[in-house]
Amino acid sequence: MILPNVRMSFGRAEAGLVIGLLAKGEDSAVRERAEERLREEGFDSLLDDPRTLNAVMTAGGLASLPAALVFYLLVRHTLLEQGFGDRTVADYLTALLMEYGRGSRAYRVEAGDTAELRYLADHVDALSTAQGRRVFLIEAHLGELSLWLSGLFPDWIEHRRNRRGSPGLSYYEEMGSSGYRRAAGRSDADRHGIAPIYRSCAENFGVLRVALNRVSDRHFFPGAGDGVARLLRRVRDDYRPGRPTS
Repeated sequence: MILPNVRMSFGRAEAGLVIGLLAKGEDSAVRERAEERLREEGFDSLLDDPRTLNAVMTAGGLASLPAALVFYLLVRHTLLEQGFGDRTVADYLTALLMEYGRGSRAYRVEAGDTAELRYLADHVDALSTAQGRRVFLIEAHLGELSLWLSGLFPDWIEHRRNRRGSPGLSYYEEMGSSGYRRAAGRSDADRHGIAPIYRSCAENFGVLRVALNRVSDRHFFPGAGDGVARLLRRVRDDYRPGRPTS
C-alpha cells in the first residue's frame, strides 16, 4: 500500500538545501528572508514557491539532488498549475512515483508478491477469487497502476490504441477511478486513513493524469513520442470538461 509519506521525510537537510539554492548568488538578505519565512510559515511555504522549483531544476534537478525532493516539487507545482491544491494528494502521488519506479514493483499488488498483474483486466480476474484484505489491495492497485501507466506513459498507450486498437486513455481513467472509488469504501482504507485520498483520486483522476502527463512530457521523456500526437493530446486535455474538486 502506498501512503503519503514523502513530506514527512523532509527535515533540516532538505530545508537547508532549498534555502541554499534560493540564496545562491544573492546577498545575505535573501537567505535571511528565506530563513525567516521557514520559521514563520513552515517548509511547505518554501516548497510551494515557484522560485524553489526553478532553483532546483537550475541546480540539476534529478541528476544531482535528492529524488524525493525533486519528485515532490515537480508533482506539486504541476498540480498547482491544474488548480489542484491538495498537498496530501501531491505527497501520495510522489510516493507512488518513487515506489512504482523500482523494478517491477508497479505490477505487484504488494511489494513482496511474486505474481504480477500487468494488465488492468488481470485485476478484474484476480478480484473474482480474492477475499478479505486482498480485495482492498487489488482495488487500490488497480487505481494506482491505471494512474501510473496513463500518467507517465500516455504516448505508449495512445500508440497501442492507434496501431493495435488497444484501450485508450479514457479506459484507464474509467478503470482507475473505479478502483480508487471501490477501495475508498473499504474499512481498510478508513483504518489506514487513506480513504479521503482514494476518493479524491477517483473524483479527480483526469486532472491527476494530465498533471502526470505534463511531468512526464517535460522532464522524464521530453524528446520521446510523436510530436504531433503529443500536441493533439495536450489540446484535447486542455479542453476537457471538469474542474478539480480539491
